[in-house]
Amino acid sequence: MPATTQFQKSTLREYFESIVIAVILALFIRTFVVQAFKIPTGSMEENLLIGDHLLVNKFVFGPSESRVERALLPVGTVHRGDVIVFKYPEEPDRDFIKRVIGVPGDTVEVREKKVYIDGAPLDEPYAHYLQPAADASEFHEVTSFDVRERYGPVMVPPNQYFVMGDNRDNSQDSRYWGFLPRGNIKGKALLIYWSYEAGREDYQREGVGATLKGLASVFTHFFTRTRWERMAHQIR
Repeated sequence: MPATTQFQKSTLREYFESIVIAVILALFIRTFVVQAFKIPTGSMEENLLIGDHLLVNKFVFGPSESRVERALLPVGTVHRGDVIVFKYPEEPDRDFIKRVIGVPGDTVEVREKKVYIDGAPLDEPYAHYLQPAADASEFHEVTSFDVRERYGPVMVPPNQYFVMGDNRDNSQDSRYWGFLPRGNIKGKALLIYWSYEAGREDYQREGVGATLKGLASVFTHFFTRTRWERMAHQIR
């Protein structure tokens, strides 16, 4: 066989092996290490805005799909204040993002929109409210079902967490659907890699046509609607 032919086969084989390795690494990173996530609602405002695109660190909390994965990869500790992405317990095919407020053993209570942990007020510089809390003279107008004003006290069970959105008056969180099981947590929000200022309606449309319109909008307004100051912003 001519040397040139052997060289060509060797070169093709190297390219093929490089591509296979790159695909395997990409799949590993996508499955176990990093996931992209887009903010579709205002439940985490003003810290996370509609149109923020995040990188989620899945490795920090380890996978939860199987015993083999849990044995091979480390499982970190979920701390109060962590911003996490998780499978919504009532619809596991949907991903939610919230902040951890109560960890196992905590007693969580909301009084006049203020969160208390084990009876002590929680310092929350990230919390955002659309309306101030009702004062004592207005309490008779606040129904017992308004969990934005008062909730609990409840104790967080083992292997579960109490999560809330930073936008306390506009967040579907543990106040409404209960505790978050540890196995539903997918990872910790790491940083914003891109932020695009689109209207809320752009994130509520569904279907192929809406997707194509969204892509056209991004292509047309990429430079003018990109929030450059938010890129590479670390999430806290």
